[in-house]
Amino acid sequence: MIDKLSIIIPAYNEGRTIHMILDKVKAVSLINNIEKEIIIINDCSSDDTEFKIENYIINNPALNIQYLKHETNKGKGAALHTGIGKATGQYLIIQDADLEYDPQEYNDLLKPVVNGFADVVYGSRFMGGNPHRILFYWHTTGNKFLTGLSNMLTNMNLTDMETCYKLFDTKLIQSIELKEKRFGFEPEITAKISRMPDIRIYEIGISYYGRTYKEGKKIGWKDGFRALYVIAKYSLLR
Repeated sequence: MIDKLSIIIPAYNEGRTIHMILDKVKAVSLINNIEKEIIIINDCSSDDTEFKIENYIINNPALNIQYLKHETNKGKGAALHTGIGKATGQYLIIQDADLEYDPQEYNDLLKPVVNGFADVVYGSRFMGGNPHRILFYWHTTGNKFLTGLSNMLTNMNLTDMETCYKLFDTKLIQSIELKEKRFGFEPEITAKISRMPDIRIYEIGISYYGRTYKEGKKIGWKDGFRALYVIAKYSLLR
């Protein structure tokens, strides 16, 4: 039985979109009347992200929002560590503060859990018939390469290891010691959950409204090389 879903939103310089993604999260009606707990982690933004968040909280007092702030910029992974530690829902999902992913698809990820099949659900940008913005060939190729390498070392058959949308049993992920402070979170958590006995991992197709670097995309080629190291570190050097 799931009574509450914790929605973890790391934010770094997302003043342009943070209020819009919060509107989208607010608009979602979760299946089975599941309650929403929104946890926003401001990773020491230098723009008006904090102002936008604080105004949003004031103007939406009925929403269950926790606002947390890092005094120094630590990275997306570190922000996720902070948010995961504060989650009180039976399950949690990760939501980027931009508009690349659609919160209306939370229910799609919840269904395998609600129906008793899954402990973890990944949303895949590379399966299903949902909308997918056409952007960078090499970025997509890199994602698929990293997913393939991760799969070889974890013996899983994921199609999108680097996806933002990951739904976890909260107690399960809180029991894992997480170390990666930037975008290495994705391969680290994938490697670590793959070794858990009797873990039930599912994947479902999702939409992807990607953005360009001009529009604010932050992950770059250096993060790809870091992901290679992280995959090897947590899959081979246990």
